[in-house]
Amino acid sequence: MDLKMITSSDRLWSVVRDYAKGCSWRAGRSLAVAMENNEFKEWERVIVALDNEKICGYCTVARTDCIPDVCYTPYIGYLFVGEEYRGNRLSQKLIGYAMDYLKSVGFDKVHIVSDHENLYEKYGFDIIDRKIAPWGSEEKIYMQKL
Repeated sequence: MDLKMITSSDRLWSVVRDYAKGCSWRAGRSLAVAMENNEFKEWERVIVALDNEKICGYCTVARTDCIPDVCYTPYIGYLFVGEEYRGNRLSQKLIGYAMDYLKSVGFDKVHIVSDHENLYEKYGFDIIDRKIAPWGSEEKIYMQKL
């Protein structure tokens, strides 16, 4: 399993965009649109997990996430693992890779927005806030120091 950080100039960009667009998670389509519109700037990246050349999952590191008007940054977002790769701690590997990168570019903490229960706590994240997302559900904002 290889993890790779990509930008719009990478040959994998369109492949990952198409994978996200067609994945089973509805938010994947939103990521695909963000990639099509080249919304990732400066240090922001897409991280992809590969098994040989097959995409297993992805996440992003970005300045913002889905909750508007909050002062938190940066975020690990769009964390997705393909069904056949679940149960192998790939989410944990993607999060760790993202955290190492964010620390290397000067950040001292990272955030995740999610409505999942008892998922990110096992990776050392603490809930620091709760907000209503644009689609109406309450989301938790998690934070971990790097």
